[in-house]
Amino acid sequence: MSRSTLIKNVRLIDASRGPEGTDKITDIGFENGAVKFIGEPPSHFFSESCDVVDGTGKILFPGLIDVHVHLREPGQSHKETIATGTQAALRGGFTTVAVMANTLPVNDSPEITQWILDRAREANGARVEVIGAVTRGLKGEHLAELGLMRKAGARAFSDDGHPVMNSKLMRAAMGYAAMWDMPIISHAEDLNLSTGAPMNEGEVSALYGVRGQPNASEEIMVAREIALARDTGARIHIAHLSTREGLAQVTRAREDGVRVTCEVTPHHLLLTDLTVCHHSTDSKSCGLDSAHKMAPPLRSEADRQALLEGLAQGHIDMIASDHAPHGCLDKETAFEIAANGIIGLETTLPLMAQLVRDGVLSWMRLCDAMTVRPAKFLGLDRGSLGVGAVADATLFDPHAPVYLDPGHWASISKNSPFVQQKTQGRVMQVWVGGET
Repeated sequence: MSRSTLIKNVRLIDASRGPEGTDKITDIGFENGAVKFIGEPPSHFFSESCDVVDGTGKILFPGLIDVHVHLREPGQSHKETIATGTQAALRGGFTTVAVMANTLPVNDSPEITQWILDRAREANGARVEVIGAVTRGLKGEHLAELGLMRKAGARAFSDDGHPVMNSKLMRAAMGYAAMWDMPIISHAEDLNLSTGAPMNEGEVSALYGVRGQPNASEEIMVAREIALARDTGARIHIAHLSTREGLAQVTRAREDGVRVTCEVTPHHLLLTDLTVCHHSTDSKSCGLDSAHKMAPPLRSEADRQALLEGLAQGHIDMIASDHAPHGCLDKETAFEIAANGIIGLETTLPLMAQLVRDGVLSWMRLCDAMTVRPAKFLGLDRGSLGVGAVADATLFDPHAPVYLDPGHWASISKNSPFVQQKTQGRVMQVWVGGET
């Protein structure tokens, strides 16, 4: 029998409990990997085998779930491993992460799917769910072994990092996924408009003479995915949504009954193409900062405001880190050839807590976007702290000052534009299956 845990006087926020969710100061107890009680503790919880945690002034969420993570293993363990990535997840409050297929070799077979799951169990960090590739080698030419990966444990399929440009192939993938009620995750980008365009099309790209990527690159592919999902009855999910036009398409399609969901990243909520312009220390010169290079690129302020509003209103379902570790040689180079992406597992929650302090989001909406909807999307019995639920939980102090210091991060890679930023909100403790 595992030790029991009593968390006293904590603010429990659980968006899964009833139409309005639960937000109250209470005691909560874990025993044998599950939530044993909420409210008055049974007498045996005061025994010597009970860990007592003072939750005064802190928030307890169901364990956070990140539906979009790159852990780089197999093949690029110098950037991140399953062990370091799942430790970074725990430090960021995530008890479950879903890992993308762009590993080396690509996760396009049941053998690689099983290998990842086995390594995750050995790592004993955050729980790992696997997203298999849509096409072999992410090349967009032939379907991967979807059915066999599903049997091995894959929860969804995606060629993230590479759009599936062949509509016939994508339609076939959606047809199979619809039979199993599994989602297809789309990297919505029209390569005809985005290739050779490393940043957003706008004033900054014009100023620096860099080819820009128009919003239409995303809008066109979102429209195609919606059309194919309507045709096949499949579940389509738009990864890292970045444009107001893409959001409008998703909102309209959902109202029409299309099974479409979407996610947004912290960097697209907080940064714009203007922040890509980096001033030197003497403020006399300016250049493009590769730490801000993303795919999709950072967009305009108008896009950012539309995403914030869409998230607050629930039109955007989830917040995902899109944790993308890269080494110094990949990022500290010319902007045009630098790798895309940033790490985010250890920074997402404190950065998103700032949106609550600013009045953009409520704690309940944040909880919904990082627990309930991700769990439903992946088909997991998590995202709740009701009695009898799995005891995956995140204890968060919203008032604790935080200095985003990469020297203290668990992730091997340190590529982030938020380095050395001061904010508030610290993960104090996490439980996975009742174990701290």
